[in-house]
Amino acid sequence: MDAETATVVGHDVTTITCICGNTVSQDGLIQANSQGVPVHAGGDLPVPPELAAWPADEDLFTLCPKCGRVYRDAVIEETGTAPVAFRVDVAAGPIADAIRVHWNLSA
Repeated sequence: MDAETATVVGHDVTTITCICGNTVSQDGLIQANSQGVPVHAGGDLPVPPELAAWPADEDLFTLCPKCGRVYRDAVIEETGTAPVAFRVDVAAGPIADAIRVHWNLSA
């Protein structure tokens, strides 16, 4: 089976059009860690328990909160392609909780 690949312009993760059709300007895309958990980018603010800390190795992923597909930023930046790295459940559980907290902090 061929790997699913999203559309991306150049090597820019902010231009991903997810396989489900979501984009940064539509329902948004969220930076996540290697488990697909949205990361906290609040600088010196404490990390809410639902979110992951910013990865020390800067190995970031992009999560589509609409369908749960996760893309590895380093692959996109290096190759200009956006293969799906893995999928997570965005409808329930800790990922859904983290997405809600992320959007509340971003509002």
